[in-house]
Amino acid sequence: MKPVSEDAAVRPDLRRSRLRDLRHLLLYAAARLLALLATVVVGVYLTILVANMGGQVDELRLVQIRSEAVEAVRADPAFFDMPGEERSALVERQVALEVERLRLDQPFIVRSFDYLRRAMSLDLGRAEQMHSDRGSREVRDIIVERLPATLLLFGSANLLVFFTAVFAALHLSRRYGSALDRTVIALAPSSAAPGWFYGIFLILFFAFLFPLLPAGGMVTAPPPESRLEYAASLARHMLLPVAAMFLSSIFVSIYSWRTFFLIHSSEDHVEMARAKGLSARRIERRYILRPTLAPIITSFLLMLIGLWSGAIILEQVFNWPGLGSLLFQAIGHRDTPVIIGGVVIFAYLLAATVFLLDFLYALLDPRVRVRGGRS
Repeated sequence: MKPVSEDAAVRPDLRRSRLRDLRHLLLYAAARLLALLATVVVGVYLTILVANMGGQVDELRLVQIRSEAVEAVRADPAFFDMPGEERSALVERQVALEVERLRLDQPFIVRSFDYLRRAMSLDLGRAEQMHSDRGSREVRDIIVERLPATLLLFGSANLLVFFTAVFAALHLSRRYGSALDRTVIALAPSSAAPGWFYGIFLILFFAFLFPLLPAGGMVTAPPPESRLEYAASLARHMLLPVAAMFLSSIFVSIYSWRTFFLIHSSEDHVEMARAKGLSARRIERRYILRPTLAPIITSFLLMLIGLWSGAIILEQVFNWPGLGSLLFQAIGHRDTPVIIGGVVIFAYLLAATVFLLDFLYALLDPRVRVRGGRS
């Protein structure tokens, strides 16, 4: 008989260990998804209560339904030939049909849970005042039309901040105490101001005092027919809002990530790697950047969550036709379905960001051990 090698004996145990870790990771992910889903449900339900003012908005809607029914009946020429009782009965039938369709004859507590069920399943109904650019009154169509603009703007700005900050922080960690390093430290508190604050000054300087860039909007009106011209117009309109978000995040990101790199560059294993004669780039990639990747991604995604929260004001400042400006307009029109729909989408975006943060942290940080769905 051939003797069983040590590697062959260890291989099945290693395979079982990896399967066990994968199972624990999946359980952890499922538990986090359920917890985030519960958080989203609570947040959306509170939004429903606030947007409806505890049912008062539905009471106002009843008055509006009756008024619209009277106007619709009066528009019929045969209305004036009807007796008074028949006219009143016709109005009441129209009102009753609309009340039944909207389920306004039920208690508000029952309707609120029905609103919650429909909102969580993205069955958002019809807008009361607003419509999409194509004329649709469906809330889903209105949101789908606005969501890509928000994702494009914030995705571009955050990717630019992330890669710029990582490379700049690595550069500064090699030049600790230099004039550039001290300048970044001095500018780090400037990130306390939100992006829309910088946006106001950027619009003042580059759109009015020195009219080089458009003050707002997404493309010129009317939109260019050529794809190349459309892309160029889109890029010009994106410059100021992207610059505003960049200025509000870049210096504190560089400062914090440069600190991570400095801490890890003084570790004993890094000094040992230098003593072995490894190149500076290999040391940075393997012994400095890799261990700091988890806290860097954590910091980046937490910054992204903060930017999602400020989307409403920033998009309104730049007149950017995204989800934030849509929500602002819906609040002004008191369009409850659109308000709830916008909050639901933002809640899902925030929950997805937090879930991605937890999942990546469990994968990237070797100190995190997932056991039985807990980290």
